[in-house]
Amino acid sequence: MTILKTNFSKGAAIALLAGATALTSFTAFAATHPVTGEELAADQTYTYRMLDGIPTLDPQLNEGAQTSDILRDLFEGLTNQDAEGNLIPGAAESWEATEGNTVYTFKLRANGKWSNGDPVTAGDFVYAWRRAVDPATASPYSWYMDIMSIKNGAAVIAGDMKPEELGVEAVDDLTFKVTLNKALPYFADMTAHATTFPTHQATIEKHGGDWTKPGNMISNGAYVLTEWTLKERTTRERNPMYWNNDKTIIDKVVTLVISDENVAFTRYKAGELDKTEIPAGQYPTLKESLPGQALVFPRLCTYYYQFNLSENGPEAFKDVRVRKALSYSIDRNVISEKVLKGGQFAAYTYTPEATAGFTMPTIPYGTWSQKDRDAKATELMTAAGFSKSNPLKFELLYNTSEAHKKIAIAVSAMWKQKLGVEVTLVNQEWKTYLETKKTQSFDAARAAWCGDYNEASTFLDLLDTKHGQNDGKYSNPAYDKEVRAASTSADANVHYTAAEKILADDMPIAPIYHYTGNILISPQLKGFPVNNVMLKMYSRDMYKVAK
Repeated sequence: MTILKTNFSKGAAIALLAGATALTSFTAFAATHPVTGEELAADQTYTYRMLDGIPTLDPQLNEGAQTSDILRDLFEGLTNQDAEGNLIPGAAESWEATEGNTVYTFKLRANGKWSNGDPVTAGDFVYAWRRAVDPATASPYSWYMDIMSIKNGAAVIAGDMKPEELGVEAVDDLTFKVTLNKALPYFADMTAHATTFPTHQATIEKHGGDWTKPGNMISNGAYVLTEWTLKERTTRERNPMYWNNDKTIIDKVVTLVISDENVAFTRYKAGELDKTEIPAGQYPTLKESLPGQALVFPRLCTYYYQFNLSENGPEAFKDVRVRKALSYSIDRNVISEKVLKGGQFAAYTYTPEATAGFTMPTIPYGTWSQKDRDAKATELMTAAGFSKSNPLKFELLYNTSEAHKKIAIAVSAMWKQKLGVEVTLVNQEWKTYLETKKTQSFDAARAAWCGDYNEASTFLDLLDTKHGQNDGKYSNPAYDKEVRAASTSADANVHYTAAEKILADDMPIAPIYHYTGNILISPQLKGFPVNNVMLKMYSRDMYKVAK
């Protein structure tokens, strides 16, 4: 086991001690919440469960949703979201769009500081954004900077232009200017994403790949990293240099990596966790036995199975009849109502209905009865040359999770019973799973996507031929044309509807369900953003009340 713990220099320790009053003043001297009047707990430590260990805490190298939750505590981007999902100021106190939404200018806070006391400047954002697109960084999320439509972004990512030619500029220390290659009215919303967070150049240049270790990391968020035990836990504590530290109540945030959801549930009941996920299938029981603690709410996420359509993929998957047969024969209502039991919505489109401004199109197979879908699936599979006597065989990959396993077992049983398909289930831990998908070393794989911003393109762009997260290597020029046209159209939904219908015709993925949040929250923990469909969480907005 590798353990990375705080190793502050003497000077750093003195600096932290100097900030001790700011670190503890709120809870030490305010027995009640300043707005609600609730009595606050003496111990403001928030502890929650994570499913997987985190491979990186570098904003420009991260690609995981769970890690983003941590990064939003450690770093602060230009914008944040409130508990309802509305965009609010972050490191920038204001911004404006000019020249037809092709130039965005952000004014940074004069009191923004890094955890070592350095001022947060526009140059820090220029450095981080150039770093994100620089091929030398090898950011798995460089594509995100491309779809932000930043001038010269695509060329820099491709290695055809230098990072210094990216359309970003520090007009002065507190003015950050971004020039786009096309109008993007929701651009500001995209800056709440972790890839766009600033990073401290001097720290990275000094420590290289070790800059994210506790004691080395310099960050500008509400918390600093004080412990990181790989595949076990992270700890972050109040940052006395944060511009709004006086309004923060939670002093310490601890994440515990617990792969087994039932073990996590046991630890929650024992009072060791303030938040964890509801074990698959247990919501109906827990909402009765733990009223007010078992919560379900809509999420901007889709769960699906992805077919490998690359040269490495099975020859059978190149036949659309096979892909359609496998998708049609999945009884989505059984998955949501019998296996998960957490209010999930059966999915026949990639984009969830909860997406802002998105009008859900009618997808024909989604209107059929399951009996009719099964009959059509059998017909298609037979026409493709497969049957129970000549079965289709392939491997189905999923990352470690009891829920993923239950779904895979249920779906593979459906395929076996209805179509004679023989599936071998392959389980991998998170980091290995990601690498297997990136290298197209799989047949079919469990996948999921949660919106990086609240607009349909955050889903549909992923299946564009050139998209960096298109792990199944789906490619259709007609589809690409629709999703690319949407960004400049006066009626984007026309193109989104067309794109969803192409997906239903091509079936490069089999949508299974649109997420709901299914969590257990301690009665003591308040301020968790259940009304934010993107579930962008900020520990500084939460607090714990007395028992």
